Amino acid sequence: MSQTAQSQTVSDERVKEMSALRRALIRPELGGLVGTVAVFTFFLLFAFDSGMFSSQGVMNWSTVSAQFMIIAVGACLLMIAGEFDLSVGSMIGFSGMMIAILSVSFGWPVWLAIIVTFAVCIAIGALNGYIVIRTGLPSFIVTLAFLFILRGFTIYLPQTIERKTIISGVRDVAEGDWLAALFGGKILTGFFTWMGKAGLIGTFERGTREGQPVVDGIPMLIVWAIVLVIFGHILLTRTRFGNWIFASGGDAEAARNSGVPVSRVKILMFMFTAFCACVFATCQVMEFGSAGADRGLLKEFEAIIAVVIGGALLTGGYGSVIGAALGALIFGVVQQGLFFAGVESSLFRVFLGIILLFAVILNTYIRRLITGER
Repeated sequence: MSQTAQSQTVSDERVKEMSALRRALIRPELGGLVGTVAVFTFFLLFAFDSGMFSSQGVMNWSTVSAQFMIIAVGACLLMIAGEFDLSVGSMIGFSGMMIAILSVSFGWPVWLAIIVTFAVCIAIGALNGYIVIRTGLPSFIVTLAFLFILRGFTIYLPQTIERKTIISGVRDVAEGDWLAALFGGKILTGFFTWMGKAGLIGTFERGTREGQPVVDGIPMLIVWAIVLVIFGHILLTRTRFGNWIFASGGDAEAARNSGVPVSRVKILMFMFTAFCACVFATCQVMEFGSAGADRGLLKEFEAIIAVVIGGALLTGGYGSVIGAALGALIFGVVQQGLFFAGVESSLFRVFLGIILLFAVILNTYIRRLITGER
């Protein structure tokens, strides 16, 4: 190619160049990143000496954030695909109750109870997606119906079988179970014991655990959160299926005309959302050793809020798993930070609402400023 042709190619007015700064400003994670910095700055100023940033404090808010992250990953991918799932909270309560009933009441091996529960919940997620696709009803309505259906079963089943709404004893029957350990165990215990002996982290000064580290390992809940965030990010940004997710949420009809299997993509995202809810429930049941009919209340809204703080659009076609993870981190830090700062815990949702509003306004304003949208 001649130098003249090259010059024409470079100066082609049909190709709009964008600076690195502009690309950074329109990233969906911007609001979540700014919110994260603001939240950490606030608590560093007002709760630094409260123990919030000690090893135990960090583990506390990291664990709470991980809970939100697990369900936020599924909600994020589904929202980018242009759909909602309001049954997530009820799915958490239902799946946890299923594990408890099958393992404690019916005496099944815990590993089998977990596998069957995952299969049932993923099938329910597929049913959600199938109904949405086949009927054309808004996913908001379909999943709202399943919110009540699953919550009703979560209350009815334990009352019918055990005459109570809380089933305990899961930890006893899960002792030594290989699959239960993947949800309720801890990793790097030896490393934390060494850090305690080396004086790098706090240890118990008296009692039966004298000399042992206050933080004795990383819970599998946090491991699951990290794995799901990495998986979701790679799936969304490094695969063809990720492009299909964006296309399905952006313009479903145009995507179909381009050969994208929109129906399959959306159903799979409903299934993945159910999978994430089941992971959350299984970790929760293994941690507490019990299942309650009230578990998971309002979790569907908390997941959606985390995703919106992370920059996703309610209309679909735009968002980021990393942004959703930052939104979940904000959740955990604010919830635990208010306790450490001595602030009335009821103000948690006030702080959360302010952060949500700020993040949405910031994301919208910056995107319009850079892209020229109205």
